[in-house]
Amino acid sequence: MKAGVTGVGHLGYHHARIMKTLVDDVMIHDTDPDRLKKVSEELGIRAAGSLEELVDWADALDVACTTSAHYDVVIAALKNDVPVLVEKPIAATARQGEEMVELAEEKGLVLAVGHIERFNPAMMAASSTIDKPIFMEGHRMAGFNVRCTDVSVVMDLMIHDIDIVLWKAASPVAEIHASGVPVLTETVDICNARILFENGAVANLTASRISAEPKRKLRFFQKHGYISVDFGDRKVTALKLDNGMIVPVPMNVSDGDALTAEINSFLSAVNNGTPVAVSGSEGLKALRAATTILEKSEKSLLALP
Repeated sequence: MKAGVTGVGHLGYHHARIMKTLVDDVMIHDTDPDRLKKVSEELGIRAAGSLEELVDWADALDVACTTSAHYDVVIAALKNDVPVLVEKPIAATARQGEEMVELAEEKGLVLAVGHIERFNPAMMAASSTIDKPIFMEGHRMAGFNVRCTDVSVVMDLMIHDIDIVLWKAASPVAEIHASGVPVLTETVDICNARILFENGAVANLTASRISAEPKRKLRFFQKHGYISVDFGDRKVTALKLDNGMIVPVPMNVSDGDALTAEINSFLSAVNNGTPVAVSGSEGLKALRAATTILEKSEKSLLALP
């Protein structure tokens, strides 16, 4: 298989590095010629002179460029009958995401979305134990990084947990409440969202990009059970009620690499027809919920003095 990777910045570099170990041939592209040359020489991977060259050459495309460019790149690939893995969020707007999903379905092509926390070894270990959660609570905290301020804290951090709670609730969203505050920038730096689902489940999520200590945890409360997933330390704590006693549930967390698992899942879907872990439709649902949370949190700023 010939796989293309477009966007070889901080994250895309690792996509290209890993892709090289998984397929027969890789070609990369970036709109920054200096960055493209540097990565091409460092990884020993051929550089495409244009996106058109990359799309014409590739059997599959890994899109790791900036979110604002996702739509144009993905549509170009799909129109050329090339299956796509696109990093989260699927697109800059829900309308763009809708067009991408519709075109992939029309063409019968794989469109996978890179919500990498689905592949976190802790989440993979806990997934089968999480069953019809009633209440979910997440905290995703990161230190301030100027590189990440071009995108909201909701789209950069919270969307990871949004995707997972939508997945595990397995129910349409009924209502969303959100609020946010700016601290170091002019936009929302801390956001809290409450998602109510039609089946009665509730998710309470908090994300911050100005935390003194990093934290990436999701807790799931379900009938006769509790599961805590620590994405940072890759640990799972699970308890259940058994004959009136609260007992621990053994969990085996592997040492696997999440990004390698994400890319392997995409390649398997392309080569073997296996289901993708996060479909374009699921990525679109996460984007819609994130967009609503962002709009409501930005509206809450108007009430601040």
